Amino acid sequence: MKRPRVTAGPFSFSDYSLSMRVIGLTGGIGCGKSLAAQYFAELGALVIDADQLARAAIERGSDGFDEVVALFGDSILRDGNIDRRALGELIFKDPIAKKKLENIIHPFVRREFEGAVASLKGDQVLVYEIPLLVETNSHERFDVVITVESEMENRIARLRGRGMHISEIEGRIAAQATREQRIEVADFLIENDGSEDELLRQVENIWDSLHDNK
Repeated sequence: MKRPRVTAGPFSFSDYSLSMRVIGLTGGIGCGKSLAAQYFAELGALVIDADQLARAAIERGSDGFDEVVALFGDSILRDGNIDRRALGELIFKDPIAKKKLENIIHPFVRREFEGAVASLKGDQVLVYEIPLLVETNSHERFDVVITVESEMENRIARLRGRGMHISEIEGRIAAQATREQRIEVADFLIENDGSEDELLRQVENIWDSLHDNK
C-alpha cells in the first residue's frame, strides 16, 4: 500500500523511519534537487548522483566509451572525449539511438547503485539523486521517494543562469515527466521557490523527522 504523501514541514511522520534507508530524490530540471542532495550529504547521507554514474559509464578508457564511439562514430568526440552535448542533441532527435545508448549506460548504473545499497552499514542512509525516476519507472526500488519541485518561472531563470537557451530549456522540460507525475509517486514533496536557507530547512525537517522515528 502506498504511503501517504507529505509536504516537508516542521512536523513528524510516524509512518517513516531511518529503517527506510534507500531514498530516491527526484525533480524536474532546474528545480534544485542537486542542492537538496548536497544538503542531505551535509547531514550525513551517502549521496549518489545517477547522472554522474551515467557519465562514468562512458568516460574515456571504459568499455562503454568504446561501445558508444563504435555506435555513433568519431563525430561525437572532442579532444578525444565524448562531447556530451553533441551526443545529447543526437539522441534527442532519434528515439532508437537513445534506446541503444541507454542499453550501454543503464547496466553500469544499475550495478553501481546495487553495489552501493549492498555496502550500507548500520543506520547509514543512501540518497540516490535520479532525475528520470518516473520515466524509468524506478520509484518501487526505493523505501522513500522525495521530489523537489519549483514554479516554472524559477526553473527557467535558474537554467538561463547556467547558460541554457530558452529553446533548449523548453525541449528538456518537455522531455521529462510532469510535476504532477512526479508528485504522484512521491512520499515527500519539497517546494523550492524561496531562498537556499528555506530549502535547507525543508531538507532538515525531513531528515530530523526520520531520525525522530528511528
